[in-house]
Amino acid sequence: MAFRIENMSFKQGQELKITAKSNPGASQFSINIGHNGENFGLHFNPRFSCEKVVLNSLSGGCWADEHHEMHFPFQTGEEFKLVINFTNEQFYIKLPDGHMIDFPNRLGDCKYNHFMVDGDVKIVSLKIK
Repeated sequence: MAFRIENMSFKQGQELKITAKSNPGASQFSINIGHNGENFGLHFNPRFSCEKVVLNSLSGGCWADEHHEMHFPFQTGEEFKLVINFTNEQFYIKLPDGHMIDFPNRLGDCKYNHFMVDGDVKIVSLKIK
């Protein structure tokens, strides 16, 4: 079941803090930040089965090249915190253990209004400041 927020305002220079809990036996989940279901500046997709995070972007319904991050601090059934901020050039994702991932802001936008979470995870809290 997907969790979706539309018409939010997440601008460059702001910080998005997400607290969530993965389901016991989780296989994967995704966090998408963009404009709608066809355009994501950031697709953040931890995959428990292969212990990697896949990052990508979606433009006009077409996926770009995947980036694979082999640092994987997630455990099934456990709560975690992520902090995301961005510029018009990069997304910066702080993982639960403090490790940082940079990913290009391929859409190049300085404001996003769509947030969607899908997969084996429940959102505990969401804060933009």
